[in-house]
Amino acid sequence: MMRPPLIAVIAALLASIALTARSGPSTFRDVTRESGITFVHQAAPEKKYIVESMSGGVALLDFDRDGLIDIYLVNSLTVDTADEPKSSRSALFRNRGGFKFEDVTDRAGVAHPGWGMGVCVADFDADGWDDMYVTALGANRLYRNNRDGTFTDVAAASSVSAAGWSTGCGFADYDRDGDLDLFVARYVKIDLKKLPQFGKDKTCEYRGIPVQCGPRGLPGESDFLYRNDGKGRFTDVSEASGVADRAGHFGLGIAWFDANDDGWPDLYVANDSMANFLYINRKDGTFEESAFPMGAAVSEDGSEQGSMGVGLGDYNGTGRFSVFVTNFSEEYNALYRHDGAHFTDVSFRSKTAASSLPFVGWGTAFFDYDNDGRLDLYLVNGHVYPQLDRARLGASAGYRQRALFYQSSGDGTFEEIAQKLGGPFAIDRVSRGSAVGDLDTDGRLDIVVNDLDGSPQLLRNEAAGTGNWLIVRLRGTGGNTNAIGAVVRARAGDLSQIRLVQSGTGYISQDDMRLHFGLAKAASVDSVEVRWPDGRTTAQTNVKTNQIIEIVQPPALAR
Repeated sequence: MMRPPLIAVIAALLASIALTARSGPSTFRDVTRESGITFVHQAAPEKKYIVESMSGGVALLDFDRDGLIDIYLVNSLTVDTADEPKSSRSALFRNRGGFKFEDVTDRAGVAHPGWGMGVCVADFDADGWDDMYVTALGANRLYRNNRDGTFTDVAAASSVSAAGWSTGCGFADYDRDGDLDLFVARYVKIDLKKLPQFGKDKTCEYRGIPVQCGPRGLPGESDFLYRNDGKGRFTDVSEASGVADRAGHFGLGIAWFDANDDGWPDLYVANDSMANFLYINRKDGTFEESAFPMGAAVSEDGSEQGSMGVGLGDYNGTGRFSVFVTNFSEEYNALYRHDGAHFTDVSFRSKTAASSLPFVGWGTAFFDYDNDGRLDLYLVNGHVYPQLDRARLGASAGYRQRALFYQSSGDGTFEEIAQKLGGPFAIDRVSRGSAVGDLDTDGRLDIVVNDLDGSPQLLRNEAAGTGNWLIVRLRGTGGNTNAIGAVVRARAGDLSQIRLVQSGTGYISQDDMRLHFGLAKAASVDSVEVRWPDGRTTAQTNVKTNQIIEIVQPPALAR
């Protein structure tokens, strides 16, 4: 299927821009201020340099193991404050229950990761406590959880500091040796002392308006894969494994998942303004880049897109994870349906493409917001050029942009309902990272968004009349205590759903690793089946709904 005629595209653009918020109560309520979240992202008003436009991520994790999900928000510097690393402050908020949060940043020791970008979570040292890896412009941070409410940066000692401009990250056991390895995407090469001049040439213009330069016209960065060697140290195997990307694509969001169902984790990388990567695991420590032959590299008509965030979900109930990629304005967000041996771009057929054309997409996630047993789709937007608001470019959205919220119709298509939901979804923001998780353990998934030019959004899910639910928390053995890479299938009557434990989600962020299943009217779950990262499977039957259960991986059999 080719793109629709230009007239239809323009009509879709204008219709999307023209929508106005409907009155009435919202399904989600912004409780940021009343919850105690006081964070504000550092931002340069004019965004004259690309490095000032791309931060920052958000992570949901239970860092103190009290059963409540906490929030970490990544902050950045600006060109003017680059030599003052403590002029901006990332923030860790401890969940006290009842949607009340306490700022514990300074005690925890995670306030100043430098020019922060994104974050991913894993228990890299297998002590049972979640650690955080924070990407940055410059040295990255590996915050090891000290199990007493504090963290210690061990990136240098662990040989994962990297360098340059790092963006998306994620842990996975790519070699299936039982411990967690780390992939880090990088973006463009930037020298803060030799920055490209604002609006200087054609790569620094947008529709004739002078804007920041890049990423086109700037040299790209390579990527890193670090193999966990145990005892807290990693080895750089980027070149040997085949994922170094020496050509220098502009890497942003990433996703580890088993794309060919052979039991080994593969790797998807969203590249801005270039073809995306899908690295297929050869099971010998190396990967084969296969995005083009598998149909997940570019748009339906073969165009490279400005890709940012990546979401995974079995939205059509096939037992396979499809890939959703957020893109730049007028390039439509791409939904690659997983058809087994390959992916098919069904963006327009799914009714998610046309409404996305005016917007610049970032953080995203598949999740079942109303517990009806069908995965919905959410993403946040915001442009990179503040100068747009003075340009009046007609069909294009302005600098601040509303979110998009797609409700599943149950037939492989979606209805965009953000304006129907109203409330925070009708407000234009400049959003970047977002994360989804159940912050008050009521079985309804909430959303946290990290915005530029203002405070974040803590969106409490207050949907009425939602269905039953189940949340599954996995406890792995050996060096992978979160069972990252495990796939859980819940069966309840005609419903059959799968979820994946991921490190690194959406746009440079981290969702709650507990797995949520909406179950509609089902009073119990017939079976909960787990395929563990080592390939073994276990199952529980006749599980009651509306509870959080923990499943512990059985010990490996002695050889």
